[in-house]
Amino acid sequence: MALNGFTRNFRPLEVLTEEQIEDVHRGTLEVLWTTGFRMEHERALKLMEQNDCKVDYDEMRVRIPPALVEECLRKTPSIFPVRARDSNKDVTIGGNVLCFTSAPGMQTVNLDTWEPQEPTRKEEYDAIAVLDALPTCHLHAPYSPYFGFQGVPPAMVLPETLAARLRNSTKPSLIGHSHDSEIFAMQMAQAAGTEVMCGCYLAPPLTGYRDAFESVFRCAEAGLSIKILSGEVMGGTAPTTIAGGLVSNLVEVIAALVLTQLVRPGTRVIVKDFSFAMNMETGSPLFGSIESALHNVAFAQYFRKWGVPVDGCTAYPNAKKPDYQGGYEKAIRALVAGLSGVSTLLLHGSVHGELTHHPVQSVLDNDVAGMVGRFMEGISVNDETLAVRLIQEVGPIPGHYLSKAHTRKWWKLEEFIPKAADRLTYPAWIQIGKKSSFELARERTEEILATHKPTPLSSSQEEELERILEEARKYYKRKGLISQEEMARYRDSMKSANYPYE
Repeated sequence: MALNGFTRNFRPLEVLTEEQIEDVHRGTLEVLWTTGFRMEHERALKLMEQNDCKVDYDEMRVRIPPALVEECLRKTPSIFPVRARDSNKDVTIGGNVLCFTSAPGMQTVNLDTWEPQEPTRKEEYDAIAVLDALPTCHLHAPYSPYFGFQGVPPAMVLPETLAARLRNSTKPSLIGHSHDSEIFAMQMAQAAGTEVMCGCYLAPPLTGYRDAFESVFRCAEAGLSIKILSGEVMGGTAPTTIAGGLVSNLVEVIAALVLTQLVRPGTRVIVKDFSFAMNMETGSPLFGSIESALHNVAFAQYFRKWGVPVDGCTAYPNAKKPDYQGGYEKAIRALVAGLSGVSTLLLHGSVHGELTHHPVQSVLDNDVAGMVGRFMEGISVNDETLAVRLIQEVGPIPGHYLSKAHTRKWWKLEEFIPKAADRLTYPAWIQIGKKSSFELARERTEEILATHKPTPLSSSQEEELERILEEARKYYKRKGLISQEEMARYRDSMKSANYPYE
């Protein structure tokens, strides 16, 4: 395992030929130039027009020439750092390193009934503490672990959830954007001595709203890194074919990437594939489908040609609890994405889609990430690992390797040891009460919460963080996004939770 990531030691998986990649590229350039992209931001449209794009201000449509597309792809850095609150937790995006990211959920889930429910502040903080303790979770996703918690008005969800991550983890974090929330996010990160990765979240088909591009301007001008994604559903907001969905998605992501490089050349960007096939029986996304995995690999292969880092997979399951289906949906998608050469992927904690998250699932996912990471590291081949002389020394039966120094040294280096999986013999498993991996993960979660104490913010950092949060509360109240009654309930919830929860 590399520092805060897994090193990939073999050629990435490819599903398209060079000719097919060129076909995809030509199709993408054609749509960008002839159909264009709807960019609902006047300053962005003006900047694009100043750089040889055709702009229709009435339709807010921008058509981007092929030469500009390729120039901006080449300007995007292929590898860059993201600074954490603890410098030992800094991560490298790009290159040959795979990092895992927590996966958010709108709600938590009751482990007895398996029904979703709104998390409390304590559940929010506990879920972050578990993620902080897990060695294979390297970054926190925006909205993670939950899309808010009890007592928090919608306008304050993003500032409050980022504050929760800063208070309970030293790992770097990504942020979302809504109603100028990135203004407060950047201030909070600076107060905590860390860096956030900003977001530009688009709206397929072929559209981006004001908030997304306002975030680009603010974050790029501040010198921060940006994740660009467009959450298409093939058959609904994109063509149902994987190739067509790929072109549609590339058009959306590249349009925003061009803007970032025009705002500030060399802006650090990672592009994300957030595409899913559609369940034609229900109209909902097929989170764990193999077709979505194929799209991930093709997306990663395309951008690898240009050296642009890729967040290539959101390993959400369609299963509603950590069962056999949930396990194979998450593991297959994570492994295939890792093989494809992506830089990051979302995994830890998602129970069903982006609807539910639970720390017990995070503990199970820690084992999945560890196994995927071990596969990425590949096989070490040298005189010592080939063990030719040892094989000659041991010879045939009754020779064996159990007592050899080579075995004592190498087995822990070669084998990944999961923390929640059942690997016991039948007699030993019966003796401990026939516990499933879920039960073992539940015990491991309780153990982490009892023993792991995240590094707290200093008193001055906490004071500054609270000042910024209060500024945000007043800002959204002035804008009419928090009513007087909501504010009263909000403050009552903070008091009842012994705010900030300890």
